[in-house]
Amino acid sequence: MNLAHLRHFWLAGVVLVAVLALVPLSFHAERHLETATRIEGSEAGRVPEELATRFHSPFVDRVVLVIQGLPPADSQEGQQALGTIEERLQKEPGVSGVVSYLDFRDPIFLGKGGGTFILVGLASTEGPVESLVPELHDLENSLENQLRGRYRGIKLELTGETPLNFDIRKASSDDVRHAESLAIPATLALLLLAFGSMVAALIPVAIGQLAIASALAVAGLLAMRLHLSILVQNLSTMLGLGLGIDYALLMISRFREAIATGSGLRASAITARQAGRTLLISAATVAIGFLALLTVPISEIRSIGVAGFLVAGTSVLLSVTLVPALLAVLGPRINAGRLPFIANWDAHRAARTEQRWRRWGKLVVAHPWLAIFLAGAPLLLLAGQAARLDTNVPTGDWLPSQAESVRALHSLERMDRVGIVYSLRVILELPTDPIVQTDAGWNALDRFSRRLARDPRSGRVISLTTIAQSDRSELSQISRDTRRAFLSRDGRAALIEVLPATSVTLNDQVNWVRELRKEGAVLLTGVPDATLQVGGIPALTADYQTIVRDRFASVLALVVGGTLLALLSGFQSFFAAVKAIALNLLSVAASFGALVLVFQEGHGSRLLGVPQGTVSVFPIVPIVAFAIVFGLSMDYEVFLVARVLEARKSGLSELEAIPEGIAKTAGLITSAAAIMIVVFAAFTFGNFLVIKMLGFTLAMAVFIDATIVRIVIGPALLRVAGDWNWWPGGLATARRTPVVASGE
Repeated sequence: MNLAHLRHFWLAGVVLVAVLALVPLSFHAERHLETATRIEGSEAGRVPEELATRFHSPFVDRVVLVIQGLPPADSQEGQQALGTIEERLQKEPGVSGVVSYLDFRDPIFLGKGGGTFILVGLASTEGPVESLVPELHDLENSLENQLRGRYRGIKLELTGETPLNFDIRKASSDDVRHAESLAIPATLALLLLAFGSMVAALIPVAIGQLAIASALAVAGLLAMRLHLSILVQNLSTMLGLGLGIDYALLMISRFREAIATGSGLRASAITARQAGRTLLISAATVAIGFLALLTVPISEIRSIGVAGFLVAGTSVLLSVTLVPALLAVLGPRINAGRLPFIANWDAHRAARTEQRWRRWGKLVVAHPWLAIFLAGAPLLLLAGQAARLDTNVPTGDWLPSQAESVRALHSLERMDRVGIVYSLRVILELPTDPIVQTDAGWNALDRFSRRLARDPRSGRVISLTTIAQSDRSELSQISRDTRRAFLSRDGRAALIEVLPATSVTLNDQVNWVRELRKEGAVLLTGVPDATLQVGGIPALTADYQTIVRDRFASVLALVVGGTLLALLSGFQSFFAAVKAIALNLLSVAASFGALVLVFQEGHGSRLLGVPQGTVSVFPIVPIVAFAIVFGLSMDYEVFLVARVLEARKSGLSELEAIPEGIAKTAGLITSAAAIMIVVFAAFTFGNFLVIKMLGFTLAMAVFIDATIVRIVIGPALLRVAGDWNWWPGGLATARRTPVVASGE
């Protein structure tokens, strides 16, 4: 064993120790990840900051306790029961304010069917307000048990943005576990089929698990300083299983070829040198897509960028350090644990499979234009459907149905009071007139409140003027907490809560937010230099959609430009790089077209647990799917083109090199793609609709890319271009420094 080999073993040892140290941290990463969406510099994000700093409102963060089964809230008996509940809530740590019909005799608290609700303000001092939800659930169960003796039908349920986020976190964790339980056995079966050896099949699965654990642990540490979303958990698992297993699969495939001609140590060195180089190029193209997501000022999207970059980095690091060292130790024992029925069938399979792919390659190069037309025409038709992609909020009930917060939301809908969760929180600020101390300020607020109330989309408007019934003398009857909630301390800004009518969809609310912002406070109030800020869930959704749409083009440009540079550096060929970019764009567009047909329009969506078309898709899906798919699809292009280039270097003509490249890599690409598809498809069977859409889009993109694009259109274009494939320096570079695909 020479010094180079010793250094490699030392490096592998250091990586192994680091990974084993990180693994325990991965079990606690989830507690540091957020479900709330943060948009840097958004108007919707500034509203709660204003309410906290200028108003000192006790209801900046709030939950809604939905109450059913009690006597009506406007009856004496109902008020006594409400008083019992309020008293317990006010004593709960972290509760900063409580408002019900007892404090604010407004019909808004009298829901249809006799139900009511209590607004509960939250102010956690030991972490995010979401951490208070379990304690509130315990209190709610205690109150139910206390009151059930008198009111058998009592039901208390917690909802609002914070409880919904809490339940989404739980649904996300459940989806991860469910997807792993589906993906790992299926992946292991595919690896056994590919290798026919238990030892060879287990190594990629182990690498995938270590990549997930390492990425989650590092993300958990970063989340102590950065705002990282719970989507890190889903994406780390999804991509860790895909990339980690794929990269290790490619290394083992190359090693099994090399071990036939030398010792385990030598074969490992060849694998690390030749296959490792190609993996680094592939990982670089994947990482570029994720780095581009960091430019989008939305915590969810940046979190996915962080997760993807960490997974790609850990996957390639483990594959080029730990895997070669392990292979060197195993040597021929890599084929241990062979399953007899697979081993017997496998004896001549490789040669037969290679010969079939070689014949296919010869057919494609013999009729390149026909191949391009037959494969390209339907793909272009599918890609054309992407033009109808709608990135508004999907319609239908896409929240996890079993969650208490979702059941409570439906209870509010039946009570015709769901607007309390989706309210627009509008802050009106006047330039000079204190709102409650001058007639001009009071009248401006009153006009604005009345104008909002006249809008047919409005279910209820609540402001100081509506509470006082436009009579400023009634302000003395308003409680201190209510005054703090609706008036800033300097008296120049007021909050107006606009509760949308139950029939108004979230997309209609988003459009309403945009209309209010466009019209502006001057037009709406008639006061020069007046300003308004609109917050709440509809405003946050509007800001989210606007930023994603505005940044999509720049993300696309960064991904395409960065990938082009990486490919030019790797292949020294302009045409090969541009062709790869064009084919990747085609694969992405086709997968978006499939997303439109299946999810947006509902063709076959029932098979994925979605009863009907969603009419639109989440705005996060296209931008994230594009960044991920562009890098993943490039793997197969690198493997194929590198092998064709190697064949040209050995002296074969283009007519001979293309079928040879297909024969050597098509089986490998098929196995790698099958694993990716299984992993991504496993995430379509969870309850988290955004992950369903993302998993489906990624699975479709890999399927399209690994079959139609890389096995038909790509080779046909190579044949049409001829020697121009390698201009200006591809062939010259190949003669000096062999470029070997990891699947050689």
